[in-house]
Amino acid sequence: MSETAEKLDAPGEEHRSRRSGGREARRAMRAAPLADDIRPVRAGLEGGRYAPLSQNDLERIHEAVLTLLETVGFANAIPSCIEALTKAGATLGEDGRLRFPRNLVLDTIKRAARNFTLHGQDPKHDMVIQGKRVHYGTAGAAVHLVDVEKRVYRESLLQDIYDAARIVDGLDNIHFFQRPMVPRDIPDPLDMDFNTLYACVMGTSKHVGTSFTVRENVKPALEMLYTIAGGEENFRARPFVSNSNCFVVPPMKFAEDACGVLEACVEGGIPILLLSAGQAGATAPAAIAGAVVQAVAEVLVGLIYVNAIKPGHPAIFGTWPFVSDLRTGAMSGGSAEQALLTACCAQMAQFYDLPGGSAAGMADSKLPDIQSGFEKGITDVMAGLSGLNLVYESAGMHASLLGFCLESLIIDNDMLGMCQRCVRGIEVTDAALSVDTIADVCLNGPGHYLGHEQTLRLMQTEYFYPAVGDRFSPKEWNEKGKPDILQRAIAEKKRVLAERFPRHVPRSVDEKLRARFGELIQLPRSGMGG
Repeated sequence: MSETAEKLDAPGEEHRSRRSGGREARRAMRAAPLADDIRPVRAGLEGGRYAPLSQNDLERIHEAVLTLLETVGFANAIPSCIEALTKAGATLGEDGRLRFPRNLVLDTIKRAARNFTLHGQDPKHDMVIQGKRVHYGTAGAAVHLVDVEKRVYRESLLQDIYDAARIVDGLDNIHFFQRPMVPRDIPDPLDMDFNTLYACVMGTSKHVGTSFTVRENVKPALEMLYTIAGGEENFRARPFVSNSNCFVVPPMKFAEDACGVLEACVEGGIPILLLSAGQAGATAPAAIAGAVVQAVAEVLVGLIYVNAIKPGHPAIFGTWPFVSDLRTGAMSGGSAEQALLTACCAQMAQFYDLPGGSAAGMADSKLPDIQSGFEKGITDVMAGLSGLNLVYESAGMHASLLGFCLESLIIDNDMLGMCQRCVRGIEVTDAALSVDTIADVCLNGPGHYLGHEQTLRLMQTEYFYPAVGDRFSPKEWNEKGKPDILQRAIAEKKRVLAERFPRHVPRSVDEKLRARFGELIQLPRSGMGG
């Protein structure tokens, strides 16, 4: 609280009028719990106020996409992919490339699944993916964990994935958890895929995204998921895991192993994030518009592929074009160009009325510092303002996807709350215009609004308050030992990791899994709270 506010709250005859009790009333309001639907920020707020592309721009990109799919097409399709796509209407050329008539593309867009739910194990975390509703989450395949206290990068471990999941489980402004790291202590691909998923679904009841290396690794994972859900039918009704699938190798080639995974996941009832991750200037055009064109073309082929296997299967329009620093060729996930690319991709998803997911928040900075803050803040808020349904990579990521930081999850949760407040915008109603309130305070009241009924009523529903962000006065800050946000995040991380061990999967189910899969499960119970 500012010194001015303290003085205005000081005792006095005038302040003990019917507007009195400002400080005490505000403290009482802060302690009162809020229903989810009136919180100032929450999952699924409507974005879309920022639109870098005009309607003519959108239509030109769309036309370029149709031209590419008809004339260039895709290479390296596996036999089952060729069979499914040619049966759907694609043509296989003598050069081995599959090409896609525009009517096939348009018909698929028209028939594709939309307005569906990505479920959590706990229904309170269900996300309705439609329109311009915005959700923020993690993602990635970082190979390092950032140790901020030692200022070093070390290899990421399976325990780190579980720890990240259980931290995210308690963070209100991170709505889903896609695995952000790979466990470098598990080299075998099957063991890695299975244990990554196990650590995620045991660590959080929010929706989980994961990847698989090859088709054969999907089957044991499905068996685990069906067991946790209480049966295959239950999982298919409420799939709480989606598959992040890089089915394409930019530019315009199928990824053979990933295609097998896609087919197995569709057959098993897992929603698919169709992910195209070209890098502008390297595996995608350097022109931002061209990078968008290629990403859209690639993901639409994935949409045709999914719907050829199972019409109407839930699939996310995952255009993820990344940016290169053209001086070095290195990825630059925290750049302004990345923010523009992501916002443009969100608009293209809306152009097709498809559920869209893209990446933002991928700081180039190696630590949670000032550079990290501006890179994440700019890219994440622009993604939200554009109305992107699913903002992946939005928290915890550093070094352009090479490092992940647990403390940054806690700091970024505050940042994402502020992004969501920007996404929500303001409501302009007769009551919000406050003519009567201004007149009351000026003509009848104490000359300030601190104790006014409107202030007390709106202080929790209209305003977002950071959990670890510093809003102390300089005097308070000095009295508290001059803390900084990183110190507070370190302390909060240690508290959460010592106390929070999610139990949404019953012990009896975990025992069944461990009996069934034996030594395949490598996360010890001692690392899960015993």
